[in-house]
Amino acid sequence: MTLDAKIPAGPIAEKWSKHKFNLKLVNPANKRKYDIIVVGTGLAGASAAASLAELGYNVKAFCFQDSPRRAHSIAAQGGINAAKNYRNDGDSIYRLFYDTVKGGDYRSREGNVYRLAEVSVNIIDQCVAQGVPFAREYGGLLDNRSFGGAQVSRTFYARGQTGQQLLLGAYSALNRQIEAGKVKMYTRSEMLDLVMVDGKAQGIVTRNLENGKIETHSGHAVLLCTGGYGNVFYLSTNAMGCNVTAAWRAHKRGAFFGNPCYTQIHPTCIPVTGDHQSKLTLMSESLRNDGRVWAPKTVELAQKLRKGELKAADLKEEDRDYFLERKYPAFGNLVPRDVASRNGKEMVDEGRGVGTTGIAVFLDFADAIKRLGEDAVRAKYGNLFDMYYQITDENPYKVPMRIYPAVHYTMGGLWVDYNLMTTIPGLYALGECNFSDHGANRLGASALMQGLADGYFVIPYTVGDYLAKLGPKPVDTNHPAFEQTKKEVEERINKLLALKGTKTVDEIHRQLGHIMWEYCGMARNEEGLKKAKGMIQELRADFWKNAIVLGENEEFNMSLEKAGRVADFLELGELMVDDALMRKESCGGHFRIESQTDEGEAKRDDENFAFVAAWEYKGDNQPEELHKEELVFEEVHLTQRSYK
Repeated sequence: MTLDAKIPAGPIAEKWSKHKFNLKLVNPANKRKYDIIVVGTGLAGASAAASLAELGYNVKAFCFQDSPRRAHSIAAQGGINAAKNYRNDGDSIYRLFYDTVKGGDYRSREGNVYRLAEVSVNIIDQCVAQGVPFAREYGGLLDNRSFGGAQVSRTFYARGQTGQQLLLGAYSALNRQIEAGKVKMYTRSEMLDLVMVDGKAQGIVTRNLENGKIETHSGHAVLLCTGGYGNVFYLSTNAMGCNVTAAWRAHKRGAFFGNPCYTQIHPTCIPVTGDHQSKLTLMSESLRNDGRVWAPKTVELAQKLRKGELKAADLKEEDRDYFLERKYPAFGNLVPRDVASRNGKEMVDEGRGVGTTGIAVFLDFADAIKRLGEDAVRAKYGNLFDMYYQITDENPYKVPMRIYPAVHYTMGGLWVDYNLMTTIPGLYALGECNFSDHGANRLGASALMQGLADGYFVIPYTVGDYLAKLGPKPVDTNHPAFEQTKKEVEERINKLLALKGTKTVDEIHRQLGHIMWEYCGMARNEEGLKKAKGMIQELRADFWKNAIVLGENEEFNMSLEKAGRVADFLELGELMVDDALMRKESCGGHFRIESQTDEGEAKRDDENFAFVAAWEYKGDNQPEELHKEELVFEEVHLTQRSYK
């Protein structure tokens, strides 16, 4: 199959404007005849549901939380990028576009990324109008700070809780439409399958998480806004409920999965402390604006720190290695996340890690406090410092933070074209659920930008084009496809409930996460990936033989919920390994040890791998088929990425 991304022709700065004009429209009187299903109520889902309802469509919105405002977008900390150039420091739409393509190590689509940069300026205006309390300068203008992978200040923020404030803005807009009757909100409802009618997405099957009721819902189009799949690693910065089930079930119905091996390891997270943990805590990348990352210069000094014979304050400047500043003088501590993460791991691998486990480096604010004063640092990062103190019982105003990389974001996701439609007609994927904008590495503060861009400014145009061609003929849940899909969901649930072994689902999930982290994490090689593939296959067989799932369907049953999600993670994990094995190059977050420069940086192979890997499901226990979307670079010259 030839994958058509449907990128409009013409100059890159005109593509989106011309494309919007050429899209078919649904007139206002006809919009009320269409039903649109939105699964997920984070930034992408809430903004899409609110915007489509405002236009006049009937929207059915679903989330598995008890409230839309509990979506994981609320956990985002540092900020949202936009090319407004308020600092007059040389920023522009083109520079944001260039930085994003370069930051993704030249593995993203130029057309999508330019559109993202173009609409970024509108996102800020939209959010300010909704009352989002962005930080402001003394004169009253919106403030900006820097983030990794850029040499300008373009990140708008609300202290360390930007995601929460942006989600509250979208949530308010969504609530307005719920009150107006244009959005019907289904909370505590988990999508368990996609309903296909005549080859098109026309509905979903859900399970009510409170009473186990299996229900079908119809719509003329289905929008998946269900986030990423980082919890395949068990330990990640994602909320424990984050999962891949909705996207994976769509994949098994025919939606191609794009670049599954592209996962982002965030460099500044609170380190693992033991097996008791079920998730990890992110410390915002914005901290690297003023915090300096360092490790002891020698193994001997690191050992003394780990044993408690020395404290961090005892080390003189000449005994500290500010390794990011040393290796990347042009960007310093604000190199992209993949670069910072690999370098932090390198320090630990050399034996220069700190903390009792030795699996951490320092993020030190002593210089910033001396330069700016503690009050100024508190004003910028106070809630982040307090969070660190509550978790570690260490005061970061007095001692350096200890940080280490952790799984954070997934650049891969369902393959979509320029209109955000998957390979299934009528099925769209927005935000982190799709693969489209970040290439092999997402720059910090770009996730919030993409989610809101897709929801507020892209999907309201592109879904109308599909609906206008489809026509407003009602979709009926009495169609045999709905009953058949519902029956398949019930059979899958009964199969899970029949598991009465001795291993808990969490135990198997933890084993999967260990395999993924060890062999498909920050560094990968052919031998390790082949080993991981076999281990995952054995673990999946073990799951279906020895896992235990308690309770019944007709009740609140977290054991059943987790079992279904882990079953999907076990299948996804193998595909991620297959994708990483196939891509015999290093790029961004995908670092193959066999493919690196003399200086240890990622070494791409543009001749053989400048493509999007889109995988097609071919049946249970069958290898998936690889399709390629060749990446064409007309605006950005392919070159070895450098932040030195």
